[in-house]
Amino acid sequence: MTAADKKLLESFRRALAAQKLNLVYQPKISLKDGRLGRVEALVRWDDPDLGPVPPSRFVPLAEKHGLIDPLTEWGLCETLRQWGVWRSQGLETRLAFNISAVSLQRLEFPDLVEGMCREMGVPTDRLVLELTEGATQPLVRLMDTLTRFRIKGMGLAIDDFGTGYSSLMQLRQLPFTEVKIDRCFVEDLPAAHDSRLIVKTITELAHGLGLIATAEGVETIEQLRSVRELGCDVAQGYLISPPLPPDELIAWKRVFKGRWPALLSDESLELWSDVEADALSER
Repeated sequence: MTAADKKLLESFRRALAAQKLNLVYQPKISLKDGRLGRVEALVRWDDPDLGPVPPSRFVPLAEKHGLIDPLTEWGLCETLRQWGVWRSQGLETRLAFNISAVSLQRLEFPDLVEGMCREMGVPTDRLVLELTEGATQPLVRLMDTLTRFRIKGMGLAIDDFGTGYSSLMQLRQLPFTEVKIDRCFVEDLPAAHDSRLIVKTITELAHGLGLIATAEGVETIEQLRSVRELGCDVAQGYLISPPLPPDELIAWKRVFKGRWPALLSDESLELWSDVEADALSER
């Protein structure tokens, strides 16, 4: 381990123990009517000395050094607690939470998650667990664990589909409920014929298997209209909303409901070009 990684690991260990991490939530909308369908919980860490540290840096270290389970349990607990807060405020939504294949090696993990849902008063069908496609190769050996999640009513989404190591056979074998189409195929829409073909094919494959097709990384009106035209069910991305602090979600929902018709109207393209620029500048 490099000196930089060692310093990062020790800082992260302290931050996790002191609960100095926080969660933001990115909305996902139905492409049928623009309604909020669920929110994806995302862990953020802003270290006093290191500054903002992306998950791509601290999650691999957590997986390697035995911290991924405490991180997952903390994140799930906070997400489920937040669901209760939103519900008390009149907001009903589903939750999406990323989990590591490392956690799935624990046979008791599905029971643990079910118990957390019960303790927080969250129906298990309100929760979708997201797994990266690159992790699906070993996940085939964890079929029993994944199946237990489905029996308990939780959804399973395969993230970043099209860029990892999974095969169509694995997609058929594993009990997923949702396919998330990687942003690299969405960013070239609508101009690139090959990207349109890939998105259309993945969407039709998902529907043929009874799965929901979600488009990631939607950042322009043209991309939104393309994935809608190609049959995707759900979209998320900076055009719709950047990840939000939890107390901003209700206001966002109210404003976005009024903006949805403009997204589909050619008369509002000039207005929405400014919105896109503002959203992207918030990254």
